[in-house]
Amino acid sequence: MVMLRSLALWIENRLHLVKVFEATAGHKVPPSTNSWFYVFGSGTLLCFVLQIITGICLALVYVPSASQAWPSLQYLNNQQFLGAFLRAVHNWGSIFMVAIMSLHLVQTFLFGAYKYPRELTWVSGCVLFLCTLGMAFTGQVLRFDQDAYWGLGIGASIMGRVPFIGAQLVHFMLAGSIIAGETLSRFFTMHVFVVPGMIIALLSLHLRLVLTKGINEYPQPGQLVSKETYENEYEEAVHKSGVPFVPDVIGKDLIFSAFLVVAIVTCALVFGPAGPNGPPNPTLIHTAPKPDFYFLPVYAILALLPAYMETFLLLVAPVIGLAVLILLPFYSGTGEKSYRRRPIAIVIVVLAFLTVGILAHLGTFAPWSPHMDAWSGAPTPVAFIRDRSGLELQGALLIQGKQCRNCHSLNGEGGLRGPALDTVATRLTRDELVRQVIQGSGNMPAYGKNLSPAEVTALVAFMETLRPSYQPPARDSTESVRLHSPSKDLRADR
Repeated sequence: MVMLRSLALWIENRLHLVKVFEATAGHKVPPSTNSWFYVFGSGTLLCFVLQIITGICLALVYVPSASQAWPSLQYLNNQQFLGAFLRAVHNWGSIFMVAIMSLHLVQTFLFGAYKYPRELTWVSGCVLFLCTLGMAFTGQVLRFDQDAYWGLGIGASIMGRVPFIGAQLVHFMLAGSIIAGETLSRFFTMHVFVVPGMIIALLSLHLRLVLTKGINEYPQPGQLVSKETYENEYEEAVHKSGVPFVPDVIGKDLIFSAFLVVAIVTCALVFGPAGPNGPPNPTLIHTAPKPDFYFLPVYAILALLPAYMETFLLLVAPVIGLAVLILLPFYSGTGEKSYRRRPIAIVIVVLAFLTVGILAHLGTFAPWSPHMDAWSGAPTPVAFIRDRSGLELQGALLIQGKQCRNCHSLNGEGGLRGPALDTVATRLTRDELVRQVIQGSGNMPAYGKNLSPAEVTALVAFMETLRPSYQPPARDSTESVRLHSPSKDLRADR
């Protein structure tokens, strides 16, 4: 015992562990924080730790390669010992992390914990929430199945709408102009290194701010926040009646964390891992891709709302909402904290939950746009193939075989997601058509690695004929105007 005591004192003299404990886990907090309302922060931290542990185990087997990602997940699901269980825990840990962190943000907002002097605590929490969603999205892409491919296509479409730098952002996100092996490698790096590193750094800052500025006391009606007096009042109250976080307050956090572990493991055992579904293949779009639950509202917006509203709701509205959230403590940093005296705060939370909940519910059964099998059997109208050359007829077959009409219409028959092809030759030159097919743009995926050069040539040759005879074809502005024979063009009386 004497030797152990001497060893403990030797370690303490060098590391000062007692001081570290008193300044962190043993720091005093208001006794009113010993409440079930204050367990969501520690619950979120637990979920993140689970994500790190299970993620490391999965990374030992997962192969971030376009040809091996899907087979490696199949191997984890069906052959690797505990592979399916680890994948399920990782997936459900992500779902619980987003859900618990959302509750933590709502509780912080309702309790006025964003007010002076905890402005940076709130800002760092908001950025942490965005990073959590980023980690969830990059993790979904790593499944690299049909859902992941089309989900990434949606993400690229949204990114491409950013003014001025949209194309550059898409190129950076995809590591090129199309979704390919380089894209998967980039998302693997972001999911395993970049985003978790940002979360760890922000989490360290967040916990530091919690320690230096204290945990927000349970708000009482009538107790107003004043920049001149609040900090002195808080420190005096903690000094007089504060209790150490460990062991007086941590009990409820441990119970809630144990409940979370049981819930995550139960969901993992009952429901199993997410996917992978069919391997990614943009030419086989018989699928109804569904994102994970936290992105269902975005899915519902894209599937149900008219196209002219999408850009505002996907780009402008989130930026405005994020700015309002981050700036909240700077324009409403003093005054009443209690939600009982802040009815507008309750209305905002209720409306937010209703909006997100309704959109998420609609996203579970909303028809995917494009309709995947709506037009596959519709024949090409005769007017579009009369007097065509062999090469052009081959392109018409490709239009039909590659199911382009799931997104694009001909003569009023076909999908409405993309523009009608009837007059495409009046809008795009040959070079632009080739580039559009190979690289994709906007909502259209890139087909560069799924079509041979001969198929691209035939496809473009047919699309060059899709114009009324009374309209000239699109041309490069640098070229001189040339006369075009209407013999093979679509007749005006079709």
